Amino acid sequence: MVTMEHVTGPRATWTFLTNHARVLVQISRDPGIRVRDIAARCLLTERAVQRIITDLEDEGYLAHTRVGRANRYQVTASSPLRHPADAGPTVADLLALLTPSGTTRAGALGGTPVSERGVEPEPGHPRPSAADTSVS
Repeated sequence: MVTMEHVTGPRATWTFLTNHARVLVQISRDPGIRVRDIAARCLLTERAVQRIITDLEDEGYLAHTRVGRANRYQVTASSPLRHPADAGPTVADLLALLTPSGTTRAGALGGTPVSERGVEPEPGHPRPSAADTSVS
């Protein structure tokens, strides 16, 4: 198992994505995913994943329903990103950037259509072009 302890140098103390974003990406890829599997893929404890899921549900970014003994999650794709500096883009926009084509399942995104390229943006939120997302 790879952990952050294996990262060395001055950049070992930070990452570009939060654990909340990582968990949301895993759920968007598989709305029936188990907490255990999210934890393994995100290199987190199961308890940390449970806290993150609770945070996301409390803020309206995620909902779940029980299906037998399992949970089925639904991402609220039209929700705006939380930080004021990120005003404008939605969760769907973020997931479109972070999820490889074809790996987001339609059921995970609250009815937001999924194309072969990934998550389609909500009406009024155009998909960012390659020029908009490139790093200079």
